[in-house]
Amino acid sequence: MKTGKEENTIFNTKIESPLAEVLRPKKLEDFVGQKSVLGNDSILTNLIKSNNLSSIILWGPPGVGKTTIAKIISNITKYEFINLNAVLTSIKDVKSIMENAKNKLAVTGMKTILFIDEIHRFNKAQQDAFLSYVEQGTIILIGATTENPSFSIINPLLSRVKIVKLEKLNKDDIKVLINKAKNHYKSEKNITIEISDNVEETIIKFSSGDARKCYSIIELAVLFSDNKNNTVKITNDLIEKILQNKIPFYDKKGDYHYDYISALHKSMRNSDVNASIYYTVKMLSSGEDPLYIIRRVIQHSSEDVGLADPNALTISIAARETVLALGMPEAKLAILQAVVYNALAPKSNSLLEAYNKALDDINRFPDLTVPLHLRNAPTSLMKELDYGKGYEYSHDYEIPVTGMQCLPDELDGQEYYKPHNFGFEKKLRESLLKIREIKEQLKKNK
Repeated sequence: MKTGKEENTIFNTKIESPLAEVLRPKKLEDFVGQKSVLGNDSILTNLIKSNNLSSIILWGPPGVGKTTIAKIISNITKYEFINLNAVLTSIKDVKSIMENAKNKLAVTGMKTILFIDEIHRFNKAQQDAFLSYVEQGTIILIGATTENPSFSIINPLLSRVKIVKLEKLNKDDIKVLINKAKNHYKSEKNITIEISDNVEETIIKFSSGDARKCYSIIELAVLFSDNKNNTVKITNDLIEKILQNKIPFYDKKGDYHYDYISALHKSMRNSDVNASIYYTVKMLSSGEDPLYIIRRVIQHSSEDVGLADPNALTISIAARETVLALGMPEAKLAILQAVVYNALAPKSNSLLEAYNKALDDINRFPDLTVPLHLRNAPTSLMKELDYGKGYEYSHDYEIPVTGMQCLPDELDGQEYYKPHNFGFEKKLRESLLKIREIKEQLKKNK
């Protein structure tokens, strides 16, 4: 009978392993979730069973089975298996392991599986150290990461591995884990756990697709509950007591960091004020840097609102100054004020389009000369060369607009800024049309 206990030879005591470790699957058949990558007919499953594995990066949020998959592979394949943690491993350790793996392959013909947990924490030099061994097939690399490999893994290594994307466990997966925990306590400890449907939903909600969280909630509930006649009744009150003031999962350096800020920007762009508020509060309550949030709001003001409402940029920058002046949490409402204003403001990307169009012309004509009449002539030589000749000073005219050409000849008549016919840009559009009309009339009168 498995007790989930390990001998501590130093103190001669028995240490209880965490429930998540005790119930960690040893076989593919016992694995819960990730059917798209570990189903019966999946490529990864077939590679593992055929003992024909290639290097992979397991990418996904915490508690979805990355380490478990690696350990299952070590159990059922015929390779040497070495487990490293990127936080605790030096480049010297990596090189030594690589050389030992190379020698083992030469002598015995056996390849080495190198499992690196938190591989994103390896710097470029450390990743370079095992690149050639992966390329030569000396080792089979299995990396586990919560961060997007596109940003955390060097390109040469990325091109030599297969990325396996793992998802958060779904509701049915968590239900399976809850039943596994109940069965474990019943068979191994003779404890009956009672969980109502309502409480089960609470556990599912707070687990947030993370197997370790699910098992931890149940383990703590059993530990702190009243055990009457070997029966434990887990209630919502008990779970609330266990999880009091618990901050929801949010990795400030991982995908959640980028996903939520992207969701905020796109919600403001789509004028969805409620979603914008939600993502802002979610990030602030999870400890995100408020200046990082407000920088994105400022970007939205200039990129997506633009001149449709110039006040958006003013309010966004004022929110940033409030954060700097007051700090958090006092400045939280200033941030929310800027977010709400941006979400409800009229939208225009006319400035972005103007920038891109001008940039295209600059790329097409990288070295156009400025018309002579627009150049300053601070010296007599420059005057002799006609610098500034023919310049028309707009304030000398009753209406301060002239018909003078300002763009280089190759771009004369080009239009970059095309304001929309709503918001403040409606007024700008009217001004632009009026200026164009005056210029055309002046040109005709010449």
